[in-house]
Amino acid sequence: MNHLTVFHDVARALTQTLELEEILLIIMEKMTQFFTPERWSMLMVDHEAQQLYYPIAAGENSESLKDLRIPMGQGLAGYVALTGTPLIVPDVSLDTQWGAFARARPELNIQSIACIPIRSADKTLGVIQLFNSKLDMMSEYSQSFIRMLCDYAAIAIQNARSVKLIHELTITDDCTSLFNARHLYTMLDEQIDISAGNRTHEFSLLFVDLDHFKEVNDTHGHLVGSRLLAEVGSLMKRVLGPDNACFRYGGDEFVALLPGLCKKDATTATMQLWENLRDARFLTGAGLDLSLAGSFGLATFPEDGANVQEIIRAADTQMYAAKTTRDNVSVAGLGLVAGGKPGLQMPAGRSATMVGGDLATMRRVVNA
Repeated sequence: MNHLTVFHDVARALTQTLELEEILLIIMEKMTQFFTPERWSMLMVDHEAQQLYYPIAAGENSESLKDLRIPMGQGLAGYVALTGTPLIVPDVSLDTQWGAFARARPELNIQSIACIPIRSADKTLGVIQLFNSKLDMMSEYSQSFIRMLCDYAAIAIQNARSVKLIHELTITDDCTSLFNARHLYTMLDEQIDISAGNRTHEFSLLFVDLDHFKEVNDTHGHLVGSRLLAEVGSLMKRVLGPDNACFRYGGDEFVALLPGLCKKDATTATMQLWENLRDARFLTGAGLDLSLAGSFGLATFPEDGANVQEIIRAADTQMYAAKTTRDNVSVAGLGLVAGGKPGLQMPAGRSATMVGGDLATMRRVVNA
């Protein structure tokens, strides 16, 4: 195979797609055509966990590798990832260390090894493993070829990570690290699309407004206020768990999207969050001991709103109903269900325009 053609194909893939797996598969395909190994795999480094995992692999038992995690420094790939040093053994029977490694794993029938780190800026991003290649891996030409392909793999990985980071920045609120309002609308559209294919699909939407938050800013300053918002965001994520999405909607308003939760289950989750917020003490690490309460409004799709605009309006309306007493939870169709004093009750299936005037009027009364 002409190596210039290979490089051209890989370079073209890098410019035509940002899908990491697609580019890595092309690279591994070219490497396989060149070296014809019996088995090959690419491992990526999870730097936070200090482990390697298999995003792609080919050959015997490749399916069993998908959930396997290898600690840095352990085994063949762990050694190469930790040291950043390529390991090429054309004949393991002639190598004392790696011959013993191969004999300890007779089921793999290892005869030759090529394990090359994928590196960028003195950092190992991953490792490519080839077992039992048919060509001479020790030739200068072969080693140059495989290192060039590893360089392409490093570019692909870095590009994919940059795209992922940019995407995360566009959907994340800087202050709280929660999703932002823009991403809320995207996820609501996705939930509506799911319901179009599954008529039984439900989800609930929770609006939360922190009570008297302005007093925190006035007393302690906006920096403390921002740190407090971040701690509230962390509490929401912790209490509601990974299956639910939390958003900063703006100012001191938060939103939680509860996929698959009917009104009963969503109310239970909301009450748990309401209680946790009331019981929590905030900014103790900064020498403060602040307490908070919030006004919670909950609505469920499709009974309280048949589209994105309607379900948002329903949850927002319930939140402002809760704010008539503050420190309360209002559920569409049920009214106030938590603490505070009796306040506005939103009858089932009715909007804010049908109770006490329009929503704008209600906001002015509540905020007065």
